[in-house]
This record gives sequence, C-alpha cells and structure tokens, in this order.
Amino acid sequence: MDQDNTLKTGVFQSRGLFIKISLTFLLLLIGLGLVYFFSSTQMAESHFQEKNQRLNANIAKSISQELKPFLDGQLNEKATDDIMHYMMAVNPSIEVYLLSPSGKILNYVAPYKKVKLESVSLDPIKEFIATDGQKYIVGDDPRQIGRKKVFSATKVEEEGKVLGYIYVILASEEYDSVSSLLWGSYILKLGSRYMITTLLAALTVGIIAFWFITKNLSKVIQTVQRFKNGEMSARIPSKPGDEINTLAVVFNEMADTIVGNIENLKSMENLRRELVGNVSHDLRTPLAVIHGYVETLMIKNKDLDKEERKKYLKIVLEGTERLKKLVNELFELSKLEAHQISPDKEPFSISELIQDISQKYQILAEEKGIQISAKISEANLLVYADVALIERVLQNLIDNAIKFTPEKGKISIEINENGYDAVEIKVSDTGKGIPQDQMPFVFDRYHIGDKRVSLDKNSTGLGLAIVKKILEIHDSKIFLNSKLNQGTSFSFQLPQYQ
Repeated sequence: MDQDNTLKTGVFQSRGLFIKISLTFLLLLIGLGLVYFFSSTQMAESHFQEKNQRLNANIAKSISQELKPFLDGQLNEKATDDIMHYMMAVNPSIEVYLLSPSGKILNYVAPYKKVKLESVSLDPIKEFIATDGQKYIVGDDPRQIGRKKVFSATKVEEEGKVLGYIYVILASEEYDSVSSLLWGSYILKLGSRYMITTLLAALTVGIIAFWFITKNLSKVIQTVQRFKNGEMSARIPSKPGDEINTLAVVFNEMADTIVGNIENLKSMENLRRELVGNVSHDLRTPLAVIHGYVETLMIKNKDLDKEERKKYLKIVLEGTERLKKLVNELFELSKLEAHQISPDKEPFSISELIQDISQKYQILAEEKGIQISAKISEANLLVYADVALIERVLQNLIDNAIKFTPEKGKISIEINENGYDAVEIKVSDTGKGIPQDQMPFVFDRYHIGDKRVSLDKNSTGLGLAIVKKILEIHDSKIFLNSKLNQGTSFSFQLPQYQ
C-alpha cells in the first residue's frame, strides 16, 4: 500500500512539474515571439524606406532641372508653385520644399498647407548630397515635429553660388496613413499565419521534450520516496549520456554513504552492548573476590591475627589492581575499535625504545629465571609512528611472552630492515607454543586458547587484541608464528623514516 502511495505521489509531482515547465515555456515562447515579430517588422519597415529612398534618390535633381526657382538671385514664386504642383500631380506621395542656404523653408507644396516647422536641419541634407543618395539617411519632417523621414535633396546653384536646396519628402503624411492601414493588415496576416504556426510547432516540440525529461524525473522522485520510506537498497538507474545521469550518480553515492554510516552506527551499538556485557561479566569475579575478603575481614575482625589480616588485605589489593587493569584495557580497546584514537606520528629511534623497554622488564624476567635480550641490526634506526602506542604494543607482547615462557627460557626482541622503506620488529619466546587450531583466534577478545590465559589470574585476555588494533590504525599487521614445545614469535612492520 505504501509503495502504491509512493508511486502516485511521484507521478503527481512529476505531472505538476511538467505543467509548470510547459506553461513557463509557453510564456517564454510568446515573449520571444513578440520581440522577434516587432523587431522583424521594424527591420522590414526600415528596409522598405531605404529601398524607397534609393529608388527616388534623383527625384530632387529632376525637379531642379525643370524648376528655376530663382531669377537673378530672387525667389520666383509663380514658377516654383507651377512646377512643384506638377511634380505632386505626377507623384502624389511626395512633398516638395524649397529651402534657403540656411535651411529656412521659403516655399513648399504640401497637402492642406499644414507645415509646422519654419526650417529644417541641413546636416542630413548635406550628407545625402555628399553620398549621392547611396546611404540610408532620414531628415526632418516639416509637418510633424520630432519625426524623421526619408527624403531626396539637391543644391540649387547659380554661377557656383548656392542659392538654396530642393528638399523632397518621399512619403507624405497621407501616404503614411494609407501605408499604416495596409501595413497593419499585412502584420495581422503575418501574425495569424506564420507566427502562430511557428509558436505552436515550437511549443509542441518543447512539450514533448519536457515530457521525456519529467518522465525520467518521476523515476527519481519515486526512488527518493522509497529510500525515504526505509528501502535502503533503492537506487536511481543511471545511463551514460542520460540527462539525469549526474543526479543519479550523486544520489546513489549519497545513499551508499548513508547506508554505510547506518552500518557503522549499528556496529558501534553492537560494540557498546558487547562492552557492557564484557564489563558486567569480567568485573563480577574480581568484585566478588574483593567483596568476600572484605566481608571476612569485617566478620572475623577480632579473631584474625596480624599475618592472616595482612594476607587478606594483600588479596584484596591484588583484586583491585586486577580490576583496575581490566577496566583500563576494556576502555582502551573500546576506544580503538570505535576509532576514537588516532596515531600522533613522528620520527623516533626504535632502537632506543626497545633498549629502554628491555631494561624495564629485565628485573621481572630475572625473577622468573628468564633471559631477555635485544638484537638490533643498526644503532640509530628511525621509524615513523606514534611512539606511545608502539611502546604499548611492545609492552603487551613482552608481557605475553613472560607469562608463557618457563623458567630458564629466553625472550628476544629483534629489529631488522625489511627493504629500504620498512623496519621489522619481532618478539620471540621459547615457551610451549600455541596449538595450530587456536592460532587464528589469539587476537580475539578474551580468547583463552589452550587455557593458558585462564591459568593466569593476572591476565585480562585483551592484550593481543589491543596490539592488533593499534597496528591497524598504523596501517600495519601483526604476524604470528608458533610451534608446540618450541616457542612463539610475533612480528610487525613500521615505515622507516627517510
């Protein structure tokens, strides 16, 4: 039922996204279409006006050849009116103006005599004459202030002196009105036919593309919903080149990380429970011993002589020492297993460290009749590791060797260069050895192997497990070699400091 709801939710969300994207795309297309449409019409209008100017560029020259607007330097209004009216009768779309050398309107022929400007700018006129009408130029429209129009123009000269200019507007106001009506009709046809057709085609293609994209996106949503609902194995199928391949890869990596973290948390919880179980089990025996002897001391307080009291107190003291050692090693191992201890690596002389440790254990070894020796191939051999943790490793290995080496036995600590970049450290004894079937388990917690640990009341059964964990965080391994009735050796490697 939950899976059906998840699928429905994913489909609904993908459809909603599809609709939003489609509407956004439609509005974008309409906006772009309008911008393109109006810019195209403006360009078309400019092109039409430029073509009109090019075709009629010489009309002002033609008028000047027929018109003699000045006689003896004076304006001939009658002749000017006649020829200008004739030209407008031939081409009613034009307006003809006679200008002074400064641009002042001297005479004109325009419908309804509606002229608002007294003069026009000469700059466009001079530029037009200079380029011989081959450049698209607009000039002032005398009938509409601020508006520019295409024109034709020429100079009126007499004996090399400029008497004025003939200025012809090529599209009169009446022509503009008719042109606007026709242009509006053309625009309406163009918009209704081509623009709408183009928009519909683009919208159709876009919607199909978005449908394919959101179809794949619905799979992503469904997978995320399944993962959210506890299906930790849910992953997004990915294909190289797929548009959601990157998203799928990132999500799958994230999901793997989350699952890995959950597994680590579970492992940590199991370690915590195991620690609590081990502590409660292992503390029971020494606590019971301590409690029993303390209770005896209290009950028989008056009946015990000095020697018995001293004996009982010594047992209690040994029990507390064992209890203290057990608690310390339990927490040390738990921190190592929980990765709460990181090695503080530095270069140090492994030779000096082994000499110091062997001297510390010399008295204890002599008390048991054991000979302990250090064999060092080079006096000043440097390794790169955590000196305190490596000292702990060596102490545990030597403790273990002393426990299981009989009287008159031997313990040796060797250092050998293993190639150019590694140093091998080996701790060997001449004890009874370890049975073959027990060797794979000697580094486990509380492993008693051939019952040797159980016979030693001072052993916690955690020493070798701690050794293994310390070497693991140094990216090293502990190796075991043992033969019954011949002895046991433990060896490991550390990186040599260059």
